Amino acid sequence: MTALQDFARLSGKLYVDGGWAASKSTSQLEVIDPATEEVVGHVADATDAEVDQAIEIANQARKVWCRQDPRSRAVILHDIAARIRRDKKVFAEHLTREEGKPFKESVDEVSWCATAIDYYAELARHETGRIAGATVPGQFHFSVKEPLGTIVIVLPFNYPLVLLCWEAAAALAAGNAVIVKPHEQTSLTTLKFMELFDTLPRGLMQVVTGGARVGQRLIGSSGTHGVAYTGSVPVGQAVARTCAESFKPCLIEASGNDPFIVMPSAPLEMAARGAAFAAYLNCGQVCTSAERFYVHDAIHDQFVERLVAEARKLRIGNGLGQVDMGPLATRKQRERFEGLISRARQQGAKAATGGGRPADLNRGWFVEPTVLTGVTPDMEILNEEPFGPVAPICRVRSFDEALELANKSRFGLGSNLYTLDMDETFRAVSEIQAGILWINAPLLDNDALPFGGRKLSGSGRQLGPEGLQQFQNTKFVMIDPQASNQDFWWFPYQKEESFPG
Repeated sequence: MTALQDFARLSGKLYVDGGWAASKSTSQLEVIDPATEEVVGHVADATDAEVDQAIEIANQARKVWCRQDPRSRAVILHDIAARIRRDKKVFAEHLTREEGKPFKESVDEVSWCATAIDYYAELARHETGRIAGATVPGQFHFSVKEPLGTIVIVLPFNYPLVLLCWEAAAALAAGNAVIVKPHEQTSLTTLKFMELFDTLPRGLMQVVTGGARVGQRLIGSSGTHGVAYTGSVPVGQAVARTCAESFKPCLIEASGNDPFIVMPSAPLEMAARGAAFAAYLNCGQVCTSAERFYVHDAIHDQFVERLVAEARKLRIGNGLGQVDMGPLATRKQRERFEGLISRARQQGAKAATGGGRPADLNRGWFVEPTVLTGVTPDMEILNEEPFGPVAPICRVRSFDEALELANKSRFGLGSNLYTLDMDETFRAVSEIQAGILWINAPLLDNDALPFGGRKLSGSGRQLGPEGLQQFQNTKFVMIDPQASNQDFWWFPYQKEESFPG
């Protein structure tokens, strides 16, 4: 079956209780291929009753799953990871057709899903609690980790599969059930992806499609027990407020506006290549894209020249072709991005390259990779998340000024530095206000280390042991095997322990 046939088959469906079912909703949303502008399918806007039913099913399924020992759960999860590796190119094609990224980037994303699942399958076998020295002779004191219950995962369009697996792998390994609310643009690929999870107990992993109302009902329900949300700041704040009403744990990843500092000691050719990758990966639609460039005055012109050359090398087109950069994912995204570029020019920035649409591409949401010079710290383009392929470059006179401007942001997700100066390196480690710092190696992740930000970039962490803990409760247990008396602190209190008067 081809990807387009899959999209037709899955249009209007939900994945509930271990299988695909046609939604009873009369409201559907179009899915448009961003490279061709062709409608490739439709997504059901699930009814309230369908959302509630999925929650009920999840809460029954998790009772079966959490009774399984961690080793048995790990065996099932490892098998899922192996199936992902086997069929990664199939799912990569679906992802490219829905989201637009180059096929190579889609294959990478699907591959990362497998590594995250393997990581959490093993980690959950070890992170089950700990023993502490007892404070009373003969007693046994320890803590145990327990699942939260049913986890809601609300996804963005830019990395719908890997973010799903970062969060679902941790949640499932910890013993939880999962309900996914994918982005409307990438729901069909997410539904297709569920065929890899059919070895789980029925209803343990479900996908309920739709718009904001569906997400709100899942998050606000008393039948769900934890939330993982990735998206915009305003929606992330609304999610956090809803969760706060019942103290429901929530993981929020809500945008970034990452600095990229280049200092005189940096090898400029490598810095320019790293900058191009950090700015233009997935057409700039990465929460950790480099979006604010602070380049030392001593090497500013040479760096700009090299970065412009890198930008002009990029091959733009349909992600299923031999290209380096595909389109933006939606018309709305392109309109927003072009508005930011236009206003930056009005404020005095100059396009050293790009700034428009590719002349040879008349269909699709394509834009050119752009380098802006003459950018000043007060400009909107440096203070908002562009979420598109632009490198706005601001001159700085010193490392101190670069650090000050890098930290002068409402966001604090990722950050980048190119330098061979060890003093600058270790100052950045201690002074940069961000959850992630890449020095001379932009945008790599590590399943074993935490991913997340500060400030308006959100709260909580994905990946690493921290990512598992997001979906666990901790219980402290104290056992006295002999049920001995506790007169050293029970009633009645002794006379000599009273206030002497």
